Amino acid sequence: MSLAVIVQARAASSRIPLKLLESLGERSALLRCMDRCREIEGAELVLAAVADSAADDEIAEEATDAGFMVTRGPEEDVLARMARAARESGAETILRVEGHHPFIDPQICHRVVQLLDDTHADFACNDMPLRFPNGLQCEAFPAHLLFEAERNATKPFDRQSVTGWMRTHPRLRRVALTGPGQGLEHLRWTLEEPEDLDFCAAVYAELGDRAATIGAAELAALCLRRPDIAGLNAGLNATAPVIGTPEFATPPMALSAAA
Repeated sequence: MSLAVIVQARAASSRIPLKLLESLGERSALLRCMDRCREIEGAELVLAAVADSAADDEIAEEATDAGFMVTRGPEEDVLARMARAARESGAETILRVEGHHPFIDPQICHRVVQLLDDTHADFACNDMPLRFPNGLQCEAFPAHLLFEAERNATKPFDRQSVTGWMRTHPRLRRVALTGPGQGLEHLRWTLEEPEDLDFCAAVYAELGDRAATIGAAELAALCLRRPDIAGLNAGLNATAPVIGTPEFATPPMALSAAA
């Protein structure tokens, strides 16, 4: 099974213009995410699927200059953009990650891919429901299923969300890695609002270079030990409702198991 990790990236943001180029230590938020994706066990390729507007040229250059493969595709039809990236990767299995998740955990990502393989399911994720901290989400599926979605998805939501068609089609078998819950799902490790940037910057100020590789268990421990850091963006964590229901979900996974 060949595996490509496709990091979805674009410049447009009404809250933080060019948020993916914001510095976290000595590298951008985008490269922090992609560096972590390189550490996912079994990943043969990590590439960025970047929108093809002129405003996104800086995003593409950032990834290219760091040695990552970059593909370009429609800004609004994100499903088509991701399918193009998958074709160019030549991989059999795709792991989708969003570029505004600078603390994505390679071990949790590997567990999602492993769950897809072990269960022979069509689609695996770790947010059905969201019980991990917000910012660890990933989805794994066969490349051929992504191409089928590109051909058949007609709803605007399904084109923009990439996996809406996969999450709802009655023929497909979906499985989910269940997070620990117990309040950890209220932690917010994504980068969408100015307060999120304050949180990310505070983590890097506290940990220095170690923040670049810190795992989910240690980051959660930091947030519990330092509520002043976790509180910087705590009021924002109203996530969108999760689409889809899994046929099978694992028992809740302790973050220590990802260490």
